Amino acid sequence: MVDISTKPVTERKAQASGRIRMAHQTCTQIRKQQFAKGDVLAVARLAGIMAAKQTSSLIPLCHPLSLERIEVDFTFSQEPDSDDAWVQIKASAAVAGRTGVEMEALVAVSGAALTIYDMCKSVDRGMVIETIRLDEKVGGRSGHFKREED
Repeated sequence: MVDISTKPVTERKAQASGRIRMAHQTCTQIRKQQFAKGDVLAVARLAGIMAAKQTSSLIPLCHPLSLERIEVDFTFSQEPDSDDAWVQIKASAAVAGRTGVEMEALVAVSGAALTIYDMCKSVDRGMVIETIRLDEKVGGRSGHFKREED
């Protein structure tokens, strides 16, 4: 593990995003809460938060952090002139600490996406989890990073 003991404690924030592409009908069923396992987005939000809190157990050499905030949000989109739709996942994390929360935000997105897949696979095994990425990070020695819009 990297020695962070001499680093100052500063406010650190990170935002990450990703999406899970699926059939339009699957997206409609999520919106209407028509899955036997329950409210897909409520469970995925909880899974993302829980995953973020377990990041140091999942990622080797990642420092355990006492997260002060983790949020997971969803939006729906549809490809024009296509049967494809997707759920966009955004996670943000914050901590006052000696190391950043980028991995926690990324793990939150991943955990939420995998949960959506698990809960919906009975009707759509062709779903694709894609474009998981860091969108912004604030704080620390390396400063501010913000991804340019695509």
